[in-house]
Amino acid sequence: MTRIIRSLDEISDRYDAVFCDLWGCLHNGVRPFPAAVEALTTFRAHGGTVMLITNAPRPAKFVGEQLDRMGVPRAAYDGIVSSGDAAQDAMFAGAVGRKIWHLGPSKDDGFFEEVPEAWAGRADVERVDFDEAEGIVCTGPFDEVNEVPEDYRARFLAAKNRGLTMLCANPDVVVDMGERRIYCAGALAALYEEMGGKTLYFGKPHPPIYDMARRRLTEIREVDDSRILAIGDGINTDVAGALGEGIDVLFVSGGLAAEQFGPDVGNPDPDLLAGWLGARQQDPQFTIGKLR
Repeated sequence: MTRIIRSLDEISDRYDAVFCDLWGCLHNGVRPFPAAVEALTTFRAHGGTVMLITNAPRPAKFVGEQLDRMGVPRAAYDGIVSSGDAAQDAMFAGAVGRKIWHLGPSKDDGFFEEVPEAWAGRADVERVDFDEAEGIVCTGPFDEVNEVPEDYRARFLAAKNRGLTMLCANPDVVVDMGERRIYCAGALAALYEEMGGKTLYFGKPHPPIYDMARRRLTEIREVDDSRILAIGDGINTDVAGALGEGIDVLFVSGGLAAEQFGPDVGNPDPDLLAGWLGARQQDPQFTIGKLR
């Protein structure tokens, strides 16, 4: 059964590296959580390595710039791996064709414009209108504040009838942006699959993003999987993904599912937590209310 801890320091000596989620753990989409920043900074100061691993559909460069604007110090982490990075590799490899219809907000344009070094000179992917497309890259709704997945049902029916495959660059279904909960690309992909469309995923909980995170960690230091701790608030993404990879995980209960564990977000009720995890057949090694 999961062990509830009060701070990362309680278990940090067991691990040489952490794979830490962003939304709900390090920030809320608007501002960082000071205690979480301090926890990661302290882990690094004691010799640990911090890789931020996020289902953001943008390449790591743009995620880093967003963190800078929020005020997350570079001292809190060593590197970033995003779902956008892993999905980019698949797109440039031709996973959904060469003529792509982009479903997503303009803030995700960097997914197409920032060509990874490995694909420089051979990234012949073209963004086209829907009627010309060979495949779909979904980074989220066009208007993530006001739209819901059902708004796309008619377009998805047309896409399915044409046999278009969707590359989902962010498997998250929802995230909390400040006090507002918004839909992500994962919610759109789930609807497309429900309608009979084919979808490819590359973020958590799927293996490609973990493979990339391990490779980038190895560029810094060699760490055995037994000495890596994943941190996240998504039971179906962060927790399921880490456990599927054989990596220990610290579940942040005060994130997406905070209302399930009693009135004190920072201190989850053990009985409520055990029942909720059991119903989902997930058993993270550790749980914390808020990363600190």
